Amino acid sequence: MHKKLVLNIISRILLVVSLTMILPLGWAVLDDPSSGETRAFLITILLGFTFAGATIKLFPASGDDFDVMGAKDGLAIVGLSWVAVSFLGGLPFYLSGVVPTFTDAFFETASGFTTTGATILTWIEGQPRGVLFWRSLTHWLGGMGIIVLSVALLPAMGRGAYALYRAEAPGPTAERVKPRMRETAKTLWTVYFILSALETLLLMAGGMPLYDALCHTFGTMATGGFSTQNASIAAYGGYIQWVIVLFMFLAGCNFILHYQGLRGKVKSYWRSEEFRVYLAIPLILTPLFAVVLALGGHGLTESTVRGSAFQVMSILTTTGYTTADFNMWPAFLKITLILLMFIGGCAGSTGGGMKVIRCYVALKTAVKSIIQVILPNAVMPVKIDSKPVSETYVVRAAAYFIIYMFLFVLGTVVMTVTEDTDLVTAFAASVACLSNIGPGLGKVGAVENYAWISPAGKWVLSFLMLAGRLELYSVLILFVPETWRK
Repeated sequence: MHKKLVLNIISRILLVVSLTMILPLGWAVLDDPSSGETRAFLITILLGFTFAGATIKLFPASGDDFDVMGAKDGLAIVGLSWVAVSFLGGLPFYLSGVVPTFTDAFFETASGFTTTGATILTWIEGQPRGVLFWRSLTHWLGGMGIIVLSVALLPAMGRGAYALYRAEAPGPTAERVKPRMRETAKTLWTVYFILSALETLLLMAGGMPLYDALCHTFGTMATGGFSTQNASIAAYGGYIQWVIVLFMFLAGCNFILHYQGLRGKVKSYWRSEEFRVYLAIPLILTPLFAVVLALGGHGLTESTVRGSAFQVMSILTTTGYTTADFNMWPAFLKITLILLMFIGGCAGSTGGGMKVIRCYVALKTAVKSIIQVILPNAVMPVKIDSKPVSETYVVRAAAYFIIYMFLFVLGTVVMTVTEDTDLVTAFAASVACLSNIGPGLGKVGAVENYAWISPAGKWVLSFLMLAGRLELYSVLILFVPETWRK
């Protein structure tokens, strides 16, 4: 590992995150220039600038240095920088007194940046606006990616930029839309910004104030789930809920498809096999959920259909917004929601989970293996978008699945030990954090929170959130001794 280069780039990323804190500082100053939250943001920004500036001077890097950056450096930079920004981003929560301990502050911030949406706050509406805005903004920054934003804003990093992008990209592959990595990062963030601006306007058209519209847009487009209301999206009417359903769906799509769609290539969506599978899931499950709820006494009304569509889309895209306490739904629906938690959104989206493409490849591979038991000489390559998938791709998908399930089981076991809780709660908390969803079942259900969990449990869940958002490897590599050798 090129340690000086790693420290230089991490410091640059901290500088970018420190700059973004000027936005919540503006809300804090607007409400009360002399408040504790205003001081908290000022202190954090000053600390961020000072530390980042000093480190960049101590460990300078030029264009030639970036060209030697390898995959190991990229993974380590991404893993360490996400931990670092979670520490820095937690300071406003702690210094303002909104949370009692730094463990809670780190948990809340890691949950924000990883777009998990698990919270330890028990009274959302009573918190300062600046802190709540920062809480939601961490979603938006983490949704498209802190590294991608840094690549777009900072001076060109040469070939090293792709190593960073590939290490943070959500999905098994890291696609480009432009030859230069910096241009790709700018393009993706531009598409992200356009969709965010459109959702904000539509929410405001439904009567939502600008502040709330921005916060809920951040939570929707990043598939995060933090709300400014204790009741989440249940606090709003049908129009707002349908708008959020639409943009949750868009956020769960591959953003490269959105880029192509904005350029007039709308057929690109349908040509993507992953998109067709992703679209089919809510189209099948929404009416199924509505019928089951209707038979359970809810009645087959627009409200039932809307509630079904909302919760299916929220869990599938790992957004975590709620309009109902699905902990009280029939067991069949709860099991189905748990399965959706594992699947997640598309590769290249802001959604969490294992991603639709990996699950689809695993399903195709399983079908192929069954047929080859009957026809051992049959040549049956696994195909996606009419193109054969390499064996390397299949092996990597299988390895990812194994590691993912191992961490999920480990998280479940640890939660039962540290919290002495029931298996359903431990199971749900583990998958909800690893898949970056937030709400689960049991004591971490739709109307519950994570405040009751012990400090040890919160650190374990924070680790799962970071591992899940960074596609496992960028976090796990930090525990491999070879990573730290030259």
